Amino acid sequence: MSTGSSRNQTLSFLMRRFQEVGIRPHTKLGQNFLVDLNLVRLLVETAELGPDDVVLEVGTGTGSLTHLLAEKAAAVVTVELDRQLFQLASEELQDLGNVVMLQTDALKGKNRVHPLILEEIQKQLLSAAGRQWKLVANLPYNIATPLMMNLLALERPPQCMAVTIQKEVADRIVAQPGVKDYGGLSIWVQSQCQVELVRVMPPSVFWPRPKVHSAIVRITLDESRRGRIGDRGYFHEFIRAMFCHRRKVLRSQLATAFKERLTKADVDEMLRRFQISPDARAEQLDPDTMLRLCEATRPLGQSPGQAEAD
Repeated sequence: MSTGSSRNQTLSFLMRRFQEVGIRPHTKLGQNFLVDLNLVRLLVETAELGPDDVVLEVGTGTGSLTHLLAEKAAAVVTVELDRQLFQLASEELQDLGNVVMLQTDALKGKNRVHPLILEEIQKQLLSAAGRQWKLVANLPYNIATPLMMNLLALERPPQCMAVTIQKEVADRIVAQPGVKDYGGLSIWVQSQCQVELVRVMPPSVFWPRPKVHSAIVRITLDESRRGRIGDRGYFHEFIRAMFCHRRKVLRSQLATAFKERLTKADVDEMLRRFQISPDARAEQLDPDTMLRLCEATRPLGQSPGQAEAD
């Protein structure tokens, strides 16, 4: 039977419940529970949920966040990999009719979101007119980056991602050109979305305490930005190729990635056309310039990944 108290998840509640059922957090699965209730509520507020929203939560935990999401959204699809936590959360959430629980890994390998999750999201979206979906979650550190990157690769990605993640990852997402945190993840996200670092959180607001700081970030889909990308799969490969060796200048990266299709003279001409210095590095280019450069290479008919592997 549900205790009804998971919605008020605190350190004392978690320790008591875990002791009652004889389980411990698995740090290998990234199980760090947010025990500051004000921050849990801030995460929900950041998502700006409405009655037509379908929410994906990855990492159900004890169901504390799930309760709050279910109060505001049309439906919540919540995913938990850990069998014991899944059972615990099932008892806490059994009375919520708009919550669908899935016991599975959020990712099928590292390169795609698990089809079972996408099927359930699609089912919920089609069950009523005008629905959209959002990701709202205290994400396990070990899957945060690949999950968000793969969600943005979908034909219909979430309209918003309001998540708690490692601060180091948050810094990379919001970084601007020319700083050390700026890289492929920055460009991939910013070329499709508006990004905001909402709050930095110390280890003390989690149990068990992680060794690093965390952050709440809001990533909002920008259809106009996203619409400029002619081929998202190709763009993703292009970004990876340009950041394959960060110490190399962009000129060398292009020559290596397209060695069968572009001469050094071709590369130099391309850089001149886009007013890019021959000494520039990939981390100095803003997302718009990187996209224009990508589109200039796409007619070559060969992905940069394939060219580099040859």
